Amino acid sequence: MKQVYLDNNATTRMREEVLDAMLPFYGQTYGNASSVHGFGRAARKAIDDARQKAADLLGAASIEEIIFTSGGTEADNFAIKGAARALKPKGSHIITSSVEHHAVLNSCKFLEKEGYKVTYLKVDRYGIVDLDELKESITDQTILVTIMYANNEVGTIEPVEEIAKIAKAKGICFHTDAVQAVGKIPLETKSLNCDLLSMSAHKIYGPKGIGALYIRKGAKITPQMHGGHHEMGKRAGTENVAGIVGLGKAAELAKKELNEEKRKLSDLRDYLYKGITSRIESVRLNGHPDKTLPNTLNVGFKYLEGESIVLNLDMEGIAVSTGSACTSGSLEPSHVLTAMGIDPAETQGSIRFSLGRDNTKEDMDYVLDVLPPIIKRLRDMSPLYDNRK
Repeated sequence: MKQVYLDNNATTRMREEVLDAMLPFYGQTYGNASSVHGFGRAARKAIDDARQKAADLLGAASIEEIIFTSGGTEADNFAIKGAARALKPKGSHIITSSVEHHAVLNSCKFLEKEGYKVTYLKVDRYGIVDLDELKESITDQTILVTIMYANNEVGTIEPVEEIAKIAKAKGICFHTDAVQAVGKIPLETKSLNCDLLSMSAHKIYGPKGIGALYIRKGAKITPQMHGGHHEMGKRAGTENVAGIVGLGKAAELAKKELNEEKRKLSDLRDYLYKGITSRIESVRLNGHPDKTLPNTLNVGFKYLEGESIVLNLDMEGIAVSTGSACTSGSLEPSHVLTAMGIDPAETQGSIRFSLGRDNTKEDMDYVLDVLPPIIKRLRDMSPLYDNRK
């Protein structure tokens, strides 16, 4: 059976080059990077090299602005809780959006229990935040704005440059969860003028369990892990040298191949969507038609339940999802699609196709051969489809 993996927003397959770069640090090069002897110095050099590669991908001013974490979730938690606590003397108001990843939303909800006030901005039907509402929400107590760069479920790219300008004009710290954007679209922390930015290695063909937080020089943040002096005193714990090396290699390759991959994936995504709409009726594009990640396509199939589509595609060797992997198994409708104003009944029939570097036109053709009869068979059994008129 042909196998087609279209769930790259959940995780990507680690590249062979990345694995090759990591392997020595599971074997002969096993020193602790904090040790001063030769074994330790070798590990420290590997970390510094990886930090430089991550800094280059993010357009950071220096390698000291890159702090390694256990992944995107920790980076978001560190950014939001660390900035909020460091800036508490100035105020206790945070602004975020209603379509953030749960790493952001649940960090904000946690801070609400500590007495912080959080404003959750609305989005339009494409998933884009309202800049006027952002401006109106700012008070003299606002200390942090945290808005994602690109949405993990629908791919919509937020107007982060404008958001950063609004925040900086008021002297407010700005964080962006760029986990899904890094390595897929060009971005530079210097030109964006953000204070904090989160990324994760396993979204760019690197290993799981490693990520990074960009912290602009001078930005105030309180460490959330306490212990030794690791990561320039900002994140305690013996460094995951192999994981960091893997992130560095993945970042190096992503920077080198970004424009080529962006063009390729955009073409494949558009080809897939045109094929779906020409072969299947009553479908809806979720997300912005233009301001979107090159690899992400979220389509709603009316009158159906998404899990059934996922399972039927899986039986044909095609891996897709109904949304974020972090909420897989939840019976609740997607908070992203609901915030976009899509009827809860219709959100249940939405499927996310997230493409990756290994995908081909032949993969898309296989999906387009398999998907229409699955949709027809499921709709023939659906009372919603039978009663649509």
